[in-house]
Amino acid sequence: MITAYEFINNKRRGLEHTAADIEWFVKEYVNGAIPDYQAAAWLMAVCFNGMTDCETCTLTMAMARSGDMFNPSLGKFCVDKHSTGGVGDKVTLFAAPVCASCGVYVPKMSGRGLGHTGGTIDKLESIPGFKTALDYDKFISVIKEAGFAVAGQTGTLVPADKKLYALRDATATVESIPLICSSIMSKKLATGADGIVLDVKVGSGAFMKNEESAEELARAMLRVAELAGKKCTAVLTDMDKPLGRTVGNSIEVVEAIEALKGNSPEDFRDIAYRISAELLGLAGYGTPEKCFEAVEEAVTSGRALDAFRKMIELQGGDPRVCDDYSLMGKAKYSMEIFAEKDGYINGIACEETGVCALLLGAGRRTKEDSIDMTAGIKLDVTVGDKVNKGDRIAVLYTSGNSDMQEIADRFSKAFSYCDNSVIKRKNVIKILRNS
Repeated sequence: MITAYEFINNKRRGLEHTAADIEWFVKEYVNGAIPDYQAAAWLMAVCFNGMTDCETCTLTMAMARSGDMFNPSLGKFCVDKHSTGGVGDKVTLFAAPVCASCGVYVPKMSGRGLGHTGGTIDKLESIPGFKTALDYDKFISVIKEAGFAVAGQTGTLVPADKKLYALRDATATVESIPLICSSIMSKKLATGADGIVLDVKVGSGAFMKNEESAEELARAMLRVAELAGKKCTAVLTDMDKPLGRTVGNSIEVVEAIEALKGNSPEDFRDIAYRISAELLGLAGYGTPEKCFEAVEEAVTSGRALDAFRKMIELQGGDPRVCDDYSLMGKAKYSMEIFAEKDGYINGIACEETGVCALLLGAGRRTKEDSIDMTAGIKLDVTVGDKVNKGDRIAVLYTSGNSDMQEIADRFSKAFSYCDNSVIKRKNVIKILRNS
């Protein structure tokens, strides 16, 4: 039997762990037999020496099995998506009802936002009465009736990741591709989806700041999915600017509903339609072209919006919000932001936008913080737009006691200008598949 000391020392020396040793480590750490200081030493060794594909896959599966393994048993192919996190990312609110309206089940367990990135669960809870805490039977019944359900992750799902992620955050060991990969994929494998689409964000507002590191992470996750017998696609998408025109909670729900009605800004349309089409493709819907056509038809026919209404109703929410946005409440205070000069918008600092939304009350700094569902930022412009000095470029919203002027002054600096037209980055950068 290996000891924790030997386990750490093996990785420190750059040796490859056996599957049995990794499984032992995860089990003993979750049970409390291995203390945090030894686990932290191992995490640091992984950061320096990495892990092989087999090690990463074994770690992922051991983490997934550390708690409840969710098995929907819905009788048909189920798909799921995961975003690596960004600003203004409400793609799930579009993609899930689109797929459901095309006859593909989407059992979706989502997280809350923390820091400058938003969470799908927080957004949906801005709908009056909407419940994200569902027991297993309710979760399944919603999926069978609406085609999809969105619920919060249970406390017994992947406890190894909860412990290891908190430790990584405290010991500066977050930035390791094998550890990021196992954290993400353990949750996806534990929730039982047959096919997974990974929306890997790239840019200043994302965890992966450049295309090279994003592709490295994407390929690692694809390899783990393949070894676990899952169909998987990774879509690298732009997060060098906020996605769409809203950052917040209720205002992002409104933008998602508008997209389901066929009204969406170009960047959101490109990414949301492509993610949806890739999900349908994994479910065997046909060629990429046919899947994209199916997404467009689901929107134009109104079926996708109907699926969203149905899901809201079944999860206790008021489906009238799809037609009357005022039911989600209105911010008490607002402040307009104006262009400081003539020219073209050369950039909108993405992470800074998320931080300003957080300061307005739309996000949380700790998991215990409460959220102002009406707070957020609406953008009137995006990168590449031409403006004149004094044009309105954004509006800030809050119902709390935030210092609006201070935040406005800070957010104004998130915009950069240039004299010549701007070459825009591609919204969908690259698509990688494991099958």
